[in-house]
Formats: sequence, C-alpha cells, structure tokens
Amino acid sequence: MIIFNRFIPFRGYDAINLFGAIFVRYEPNSPMHQRRVYPSLLNHERIHTRQQWELLWIGFYLWYLVEYLFYLIKYRNRHRAYRSIRFEREAYAHERDLDYLRHRRLYAWLKQG
Repeated sequence: MIIFNRFIPFRGYDAINLFGAIFVRYEPNSPMHQRRVYPSLLNHERIHTRQQWELLWIGFYLWYLVEYLFYLIKYRNRHRAYRSIRFEREAYAHERDLDYLRHRRLYAWLKQG
C-alpha cells in the first residue's frame, strides 16, 4: 500500500515504510511536487517490507534502532549511521534490481554485515 501525504516522512526524505505501508512525501504547493516515485524507490521500500516480515515487524524496528544507535555512537554522524544499518545496506545495494525480491534469500540482510 502506497500513501501519498504531506507529513510522513519528515522533510528531506522521499519515503518511509511503516509496517508494510509505504508513505511517500507529497507537497502539492512545493516546487518539488513534480518529483516522481521511481521504481527503485518503491523497490527499496518493498525490500524493507520483506525484512520486516522476516523479523515479525517489531523485531525489525528493535534491530534497526539498536544498529542505528550503535553506528551513531561509533561514527558520530547521523547519515553515516543510517547508511551503515544492515537493512539499509541491503535495500540500497539491490534497489535498482527490480527482480531482486523474486530471487532474494531469507534473511539476506544478515550477509550485509
């Protein structure tokens, strides 16, 4: 399910996946309103849906938070901490492969570490 809105995610982000629902930021009065939802962006978020399912959603968010905090302390940089999370590394590595979810192995994100 894709939900276009003006509030989620925060400004500066294009989309976020919350419990399998993909929220895409859309501001009709902004010059950025013409931004298209690219297949790679949706694929990235769908990879997160699969990861969430593997960890029964709550486990995903707990693991995500722990890794983010670990890398934030390690690097003292929010962007670098975010990009270091295993889930994000898998999603970014395969977002352009639109067939990735067809051949993806279970718990593939574990190999990202």
